[in-house]
Amino acid sequence: MTRRLWARSGVVVLLWMGTQGCAHVPASQEADVDGLADWPEPAPEHEKDIESSEQGTPLEPLRAPPRASNLLVLGGGGEPASNEIALEKNVRYFQRTLEAHGLAPASATVYFANGNDGQATVRYLGEKASEQFKAPEIPHVKGPATLERFLEWVEQSARETPHQPAFIYFTGHGGLNSRHRNNNHLALWEGDTLTVRAFGLFLNRLPSTTPVVTVMSQCYAGSFANFIYQDANPKRPVVAQPRCGFFATVDFLPSVGCTPEVDEADYKDYSSSFFAGLSGLGRTGKAVVSADHDKDGRVSYAEAHAFAKVDGETTDLPISTSEAWLQRRATRGDRRRFLSSPILTVMRGGRPEQRYVAESLVARLGFLPELSVRDNLKTTMPRTAEAVAYVERLYMELINIGMQEKLRASGSPQALAVLERLLQCENGSWDRPAGAAPVPVRVEASEVEATGP
Repeated sequence: MTRRLWARSGVVVLLWMGTQGCAHVPASQEADVDGLADWPEPAPEHEKDIESSEQGTPLEPLRAPPRASNLLVLGGGGEPASNEIALEKNVRYFQRTLEAHGLAPASATVYFANGNDGQATVRYLGEKASEQFKAPEIPHVKGPATLERFLEWVEQSARETPHQPAFIYFTGHGGLNSRHRNNNHLALWEGDTLTVRAFGLFLNRLPSTTPVVTVMSQCYAGSFANFIYQDANPKRPVVAQPRCGFFATVDFLPSVGCTPEVDEADYKDYSSSFFAGLSGLGRTGKAVVSADHDKDGRVSYAEAHAFAKVDGETTDLPISTSEAWLQRRATRGDRRRFLSSPILTVMRGGRPEQRYVAESLVARLGFLPELSVRDNLKTTMPRTAEAVAYVERLYMELINIGMQEKLRASGSPQALAVLERLLQCENGSWDRPAGAAPVPVRVEASEVEATGP
């Protein structure tokens, strides 16, 4: 993906020029000068829609952050041509992350591409960059990543482990619904697709009290933040079932990471950074700087997500369900205010992981925190697509913090109930069997994969 930049009144203006590997790219158009990306414009009925989405049965609060013990992985492309080896290696890294938590790799249900039928479907680059194919080599694969297998997992979970918090990881490709971006889809094997709406409806088969957490690393992934609403429709109420998720990028942009290159040391994608933050181990086995930003001895999903926002040197714009929910509430005036206020002033009200993100990105960009994003851009212009993404991530983080503070000041009980439950869900982590300990890792200080500013 490439982006072209212009400076207008000291603010970066972007033009999205295309992508590679994802279909149905939105038509390129110049962004509004008051936004740093092609942010969807709030509709005239924006406030009315928000109010209607908060009506209905009061949400039951989560008593504690969920500790997921029912783990599912869906991975691979929809066909051999899009079934890159990086996707296979993502699943194997996920399994190593389980081991780092003292969990057995076999404890997760894994469906990948064509499964274990022996067909050579994984695309990779061999000698002299020649395209080759091989059979998947992932331990404990239960079968192909098809819609039928996903439904089997849901039905089995509803029968056998109905009250175990669920964690679903998807690593593959996503498609854009250009008419309704709130209902994009996942590409599964054999041409199957899974839309946001269908995903939410299928999860309804689990008890309404069973938390579900997702991590999704595909193009247009942010659309799946809408699975918290009935029928994936932001105009409708939030579902009773506690749901939250973390996504590689927003609903209108492609993501990075699907490559046929075989060297994992060169992989840069959202889920690599997320699981490095969660486990403390990078893809090559080296320790990374701790993501335990609140110093409570446990790395939550939200803290791993914050780690990924700083660690991932990509053009992705990671987003979570609570962040999408907050950003949707932001008016044009709110966005202007966060763009024009001193960064220090806005970030002061953030949670530890939010302040970590803002402080780290400010340092990476060479910004002055006493100035606003707008004023910083008058003198410090990003020169690479990755640097532009860092500016956008910083702007998004300030919106998240600012809207959270605005909401708390409003005192709306319905809105606060939604926010608190989303944050509690996102503060969850993986369960660890009694007596289990993380895999010990001994590295020299010089080997630590530093991720700070």
